[in-house]
Amino acid sequence: MLVEVCANSLTSAQRAMNAGADRIELCSELGVGGITPSFGLLKLVKKSLQIPVHVLVRPRSGHFTYSKDEFKVLLADVEICLEYGADAIVIGVLSADGAIDVTRMKQIKKICGAKSLVFHRAFDWVPNPQKALKVLEDLGVYAVLTSGQQVSAEKGIPVLQEWQQQSNVQIMAGGGITAANATRFKAANLAAIHLSGTSFEQQLDIRGKISMNSLKHLVESQVSVTQRGAIQSVIKAVK
Repeated sequence: MLVEVCANSLTSAQRAMNAGADRIELCSELGVGGITPSFGLLKLVKKSLQIPVHVLVRPRSGHFTYSKDEFKVLLADVEICLEYGADAIVIGVLSADGAIDVTRMKQIKKICGAKSLVFHRAFDWVPNPQKALKVLEDLGVYAVLTSGQQVSAEKGIPVLQEWQQQSNVQIMAGGGITAANATRFKAANLAAIHLSGTSFEQQLDIRGKISMNSLKHLVESQVSVTQRGAIQSVIKAVK
């Protein structure tokens, strides 16, 4: 069984390799489901690892339907990640109705060329997963990262099995996988699992410090964007 580790730092990537992981998916900000890692991080990871590095490309947190400008950034990030040596691109683009955005995925696939393309857990939002799997198969997508549209991949095992039987796309189980349940996925004849294996380190005493986290920006159904009027009003007030 292939074991992929979602690594959010150089240290995480090195530890994953040294622990015996088959490959990593490199990203940042696990707390929002992952976003595109910095290119400095990608450069150093590629320099220090001897296992394949798949790179998540996601320009922001929130939903997976992107504006024209966001999609331009996404395409530019794909190109740069490939230039920096990404062995595969992990990505997911949906239409406003939640279906696979075929037109945009074709553009991404064209840029990737011979490099593998993986569809990430945006798949767990699609309204018709069987149809979506066929679409991704036709697009030439190599694998789909999914929990079976359940809160955890363990709960989704029966669905994951069914999807794998129906599709040539590799179904990679991800979401809440640990040593306690990993063998269940192998017993289900799934070929790959995905996990982060993280816990918290480097604790500091920040009692009395103001929080830098901004909960108002953590909204999955909307996107936080600068408003021209808000900026103009401030500029008018101070200039």
